[in-house]
Amino acid sequence: MAQQPLIAITGPTASGKSGLAVEVARGLSEAGTPAEIISADSMQLYRGMDIGTAKVTGADQQGVPHHLLDVLDVTEEASAADYQQQARAVIADIRRRGAVPILAGGSGLYVRAVLDVIEFPPTDPQVRAEMTALWEEQGAAEVRRQLREADPESAAAIKDDRRLIRALEVVRLTGRSFSSYMPQRVHEPSVEPVLQLGLRTDRQLLHQRIAARVHHMAEQGLLQEVTALEAAGLRRGVTASRAIGYQQYLRVIDGEWAEQTAVDDTIIATRKFARRQDTWFRADPRITWLDAPSATLVDEAMEVIRPETG
Repeated sequence: MAQQPLIAITGPTASGKSGLAVEVARGLSEAGTPAEIISADSMQLYRGMDIGTAKVTGADQQGVPHHLLDVLDVTEEASAADYQQQARAVIADIRRRGAVPILAGGSGLYVRAVLDVIEFPPTDPQVRAEMTALWEEQGAAEVRRQLREADPESAAAIKDDRRLIRALEVVRLTGRSFSSYMPQRVHEPSVEPVLQLGLRTDRQLLHQRIAARVHHMAEQGLLQEVTALEAAGLRRGVTASRAIGYQQYLRVIDGEWAEQTAVDDTIIATRKFARRQDTWFRADPRITWLDAPSATLVDEAMEVIRPETG
């Protein structure tokens, strides 16, 4: 019997991926095929980062098993390379139990890491420390200058200081350019059978949904959540401290901003992130797009899925 495909549900933030994944899993289970969900959200890996990541609650999971939520402390660094290994192990375990794995999330590189043949560059704490010291002592301009000499393509493309450090680390370790490890626009066949669904939402409506979500996060107590995480070491977390919403609310804690300013800036940052997600996923011709929200969304998704899952 042919292996049933991994189902991937992707798209921009606030488009309804988590809810659709649960409904699809329930639909499959009711038809006699159990299904389990693997989160593909890099920030939902963190324990305690619940409100600000719109993490699916226990009640909203509706009894569907979820994986790769709450597996890191905020002081730990998340990486696509680690996630690739963990997610593929979880998928294999789900298959051994006779269930269908459903990958759901909007972290584009994490999705590609699971689905495609992607090689991640090695890392070395000592070299990373040396590159970080260079940045701290001589500034980002010097890191960029050295990277430009060895890897001009990456130096021209990278805007983020942390990625500058990582790119120079990779060059020092491997002699290869950082850009040579990046996923290519040409999508090769997936590493296993996969059915990808993407949620497509009108831009204006998506902006409204993002604003409503952020205001709801504030009402739920995002400030209190960030305050508790700050006490637990959030600022020391290279990845977690940069999460949208959390970095804004740290400025509230520091007295730099009023909470309303943090809300407004979080909305703007989330809209920009959603545009980047949309650009990333739309470049993949393997995705079947569905309009969301829609009263018939679940039915439309199941019409695509059923022929592939029997």
